[in-house]
Amino acid sequence: MIYVDADACPVKAEVERVGTRHKLKMFIVSNGGIRPSQNPFVETVVVPDGPDVADMWIADRATAGDVVITGDIPLAARCVENGALALKHNGEALTAKNIGNALATRDLMTDLRAADPFRQGGGKPFGKADRARFLDALERAVRAAARQ
Repeated sequence: MIYVDADACPVKAEVERVGTRHKLKMFIVSNGGIRPSQNPFVETVVVPDGPDVADMWIADRATAGDVVITGDIPLAARCVENGALALKHNGEALTAKNIGNALATRDLMTDLRAADPFRQGGGKPFGKADRARFLDALERAVRAAARQ
């Protein structure tokens, strides 16, 4: 199965395309505002409003053989701990080997942003190269999950 942390996810269409090709059940999980797909492999899950409710829904279900798409590092850590494969939107795999570093970097960046309230800007825009990298990574993750 594929679980998508869908709030602010720029690759839902790509996930649906790959998941459909492999005939995988996909769960698009959000707090609402996501248009349901007509695809029979896609189930849209709307969870109640609240901090991390969608994350908890995914983490409680994702296990070995599943793929989780999220930019949320703590969610990815819980899913990796459960044996699932986690991918960020840019195609970066989060694994048992690198999740600790990713969590530490996230915490450091949170502290740096808090220390400089006047800091402007954000990340670079999500482009075609990012989508291509994600599609390649998702294809590899789906094949790896099938082998588990």
